[in-house]
Amino acid sequence: MILKRNNAVLFFIIFVFFFSCDKKRVFDEYKGVNGNWEATDTIQFVFDQKDTINPYNLFLNIRNTNEYPFNNLFLIVSLKQPDSLVKIDTLEFAMTKPDGSLLGEGFSDIKESKLWYQENFKFKQAGKYTVKIQHALRETGSVSGIEELKGVTDIGFRIEKTK
Repeated sequence: MILKRNNAVLFFIIFVFFFSCDKKRVFDEYKGVNGNWEATDTIQFVFDQKDTINPYNLFLNIRNTNEYPFNNLFLIVSLKQPDSLVKIDTLEFAMTKPDGSLLGEGFSDIKESKLWYQENFKFKQAGKYTVKIQHALRETGSVSGIEELKGVTDIGFRIEKTK
């Protein structure tokens, strides 16, 4: 009986090991915001990049709940290179289907959206890069932004190999 149990545990560990390998992943990190993303909260990711030859795909990952009140998401994303040059983008992403249900993957009320940031991006220099992400949502007709964005639980940044 113990031998069967040990074999089952060993099989489970091997199964998880082989199917959890993510060969494309170069960098993948999340920061939690506890369901409320403050307008003043800039989420920051720092990573070292040595490869300046191959292209990579860069993604922003957002985990949100049904409390997320909007159909879209506006983000201001800055990418600081080792030479201190900063590239800033304002991006818009759809967060719901036309029927109002959340886009993204997940079986529970938390959905994860993998959002394109840069496709086939080549890092021009080796060294330390910094990505900063801030939400930039406004209600229709309002000049001032949303102070507290409800329903967002985590913000992530991911780099994948293209091949």
